[in-house]
Amino acid sequence: MNIALITPAGRQSRAGNRATATRWARFLRRLGHRVQVAETWDERGAGLMIALHAWRSADSIRRFSDRHPGRPLIVTLTGTDIYHFQHSDPEVTLDSMDRAHALIGLHDRVHRDIPARFRRRLHTVFQSAEPLPRRLPPVKSWFDVCVAGHLREEKDSLRAAYAVRDVPDNSRLRVIHVGKPHDSEWEAAARTEDRDNPRFRWKGEVPHGEVRRLMARARLMVMSSVMEGGANVVSEACVAGLPVIASDISGNRGLLGDDYPGYYPARDTEALRERLLQAERDPDYLESLRAHCASLAPLFRPEAERDGLARVVDRVSPPG
Repeated sequence: MNIALITPAGRQSRAGNRATATRWARFLRRLGHRVQVAETWDERGAGLMIALHAWRSADSIRRFSDRHPGRPLIVTLTGTDIYHFQHSDPEVTLDSMDRAHALIGLHDRVHRDIPARFRRRLHTVFQSAEPLPRRLPPVKSWFDVCVAGHLREEKDSLRAAYAVRDVPDNSRLRVIHVGKPHDSEWEAAARTEDRDNPRFRWKGEVPHGEVRRLMARARLMVMSSVMEGGANVVSEACVAGLPVIASDISGNRGLLGDDYPGYYPARDTEALRERLLQAERDPDYLESLRAHCASLAPLFRPEAERDGLARVVDRVSPPG
């Protein structure tokens, strides 16, 4: 089948949507499909469209649906679709969802957070990650905590940096952040924090291989988002055997489970600080986080994501 795979993230982008589109295109090609990845639909004949982002890809979704109403259309819901745009711009976002023959959610609580009429069309596909070749020895002089993600409001990106500002002098906590700033204000904030906070290092946007090396050496990861559609970096951490401290939001619970012991209330600097110090000081607690993440790793294997995506495509595809 000819598949148009639409993502709002450009070819050179390291944004999550682009990484997902690239990975899905690879899976679909291995299954025998012909896939064109584009930022917008170019009107070329496609037997099926998969659109990442109901709101940002709304124009392509509408044009494909109007031109080919009988052809299958799959819409993947991002965190901003679910937790922002369906409320701030419901006409556009819900129209995209209405037009879809199937919806994909990236964590297993999405059904709780969208209108009930869409739940029968919703399928969960967890994003995957390749295992690390090996864990690397941690830096002995620091208890390094990694944060991987672009700096923007939805990510509450500097919360971990704020949390280590006032830890006791004998703490070895240090936060290393990799990610591109959303705008000049975020860049200025990151540079200022890097300059003034001796326990924080911002390395900017780096190749994915360097992100993986950071995760292989860090003792812990913080996922501080205030809205999240199912962050691939959480999948990567679980597959890498890296414990996670996560904000208590639906998108993180939908990946890590309701019984995960590493949550803190979103935007709560003091609570995050307490969790980080607990992880540093209590080896049993840190091991409980690691073991829980490791137990989830099979959900995030590439073959599981490939098979989940294939099931959705097969569900909406015409017979033969």
